[in-house]
Amino acid sequence: MEKVVTFGEVLMRIAPLGNKKLKQSNQLEYYFGGTEANVAISLSQLGNATQHITAVSNDFVGDAAKSYLQKFGVNTSSIINSEHPLGLYFLEVGAVMRSSTISYNRSQTAFSNIDPKEIDWPTILEDCTWFHWTGITPALSYNAYKALKEGLRVANNKGITISADPAYRSNLWNYEKNAFETLNELVSMSNIFIGGPNEINELLTTTFAHTKEGFIAGSKLLMSEHPSIKKVFDKTRISINANWHKIRARMWNGNDYAQTDELEITHVIDRIGTGDAYAAGLIHGLLHYDDVMALEFANASCAIKHTIEGDANLVTEKEILNIIQGNLSGRIIR
Repeated sequence: MEKVVTFGEVLMRIAPLGNKKLKQSNQLEYYFGGTEANVAISLSQLGNATQHITAVSNDFVGDAAKSYLQKFGVNTSSIINSEHPLGLYFLEVGAVMRSSTISYNRSQTAFSNIDPKEIDWPTILEDCTWFHWTGITPALSYNAYKALKEGLRVANNKGITISADPAYRSNLWNYEKNAFETLNELVSMSNIFIGGPNEINELLTTTFAHTKEGFIAGSKLLMSEHPSIKKVFDKTRISINANWHKIRARMWNGNDYAQTDELEITHVIDRIGTGDAYAAGLIHGLLHYDDVMALEFANASCAIKHTIEGDANLVTEKEILNIIQGNLSGRIIR
C-alpha cells in the first residue's frame, strides 16, 4: 500500500446551520479540517496509507481533532500536543448571488507555534511514497516554514515524490519572510506542481494568460526555473453563482497537454475543500494510473466533493470512477 504524508494545520470549522448568517442563528455546527488534513483523509478513503503531521491543542478539542483523523484512517502517531489553542474559522454559507464568507482565527495557534525539532522526519518518512504540502503552511509562521523545509530536504534525500500546491494567501504572511521567495524556494524542492497561470504568475512575476497556450507556456517556464518540477496540473472553475459551478482540469507533463471535459455542479452542497479533493484525487491518480487518467480522477474528485458536507471528501474510488464513466444522473444505487 502506498504511504502518503501530509503536513499542515488542523482547524475547527464553526458555522450556523444551513445558509444562515451568524447573527441569525443561536445554533452552530462544527467540522474539523485544514487543507493538508483534508487531502490525507480523502486519500485514506481511497485506500492509501496516510499520515498527517501537525500540532494540536493539549485538551479535549485537540483530542477530538485527532479522533476525527483517526476515524477516517489517518495515522496520527506523530502529532504534537501543544499548550497553544487549536486554530479555527467561522463560515457563513452563501446562496445564489450571496457569496460564502470566512473569518479565520489562526494566529498563535498550536500549529503556528510548532517546534521543528519535535518532528522526526527521517522516521516519519520511512517507507513513504509521497509527501504533500501547500503554501498555507509556510505562511503561518517561521517555525512552520522551517519544519516544512526540513521535511522536504529529508524527502528529497529519500527520493520521495513531492507535490506542491503553492496556495498564496496574502493575509497569512505576517512574519519577516518574503512570501514569493519562500514559495519559490520550496517549489524548487518539489516534483508535481498543482496550479495554473495564476500561481505561476505570482511565483515568477509573469503575465501568462489563462488560455491553453498561456498555460503551456507558463508551465514550460516554471519547469525551466525549477527543473525539479516534472508535471503541472491545473483546475479551472466557472462560477455561475454560489450554488452553480462548472469545473475542468488540464495538465502539461513536459511533453503532452491534456484537459478533461467540463463537469457541471448545479446544486453545490459544500464548496469548502474542493481544491483539496482535487489534490487528493490527483495524488491517488498518479500513484495508480497514467497522467491522463489521474487528471480525470482529480477533476471527478473535485466535482463530487461539492456534494459532501464538511471539509473532507468522504467518497470511495468506485464513486469517483462512476463519474468518470459518465454516470451523472444521481439515481439511487440499489
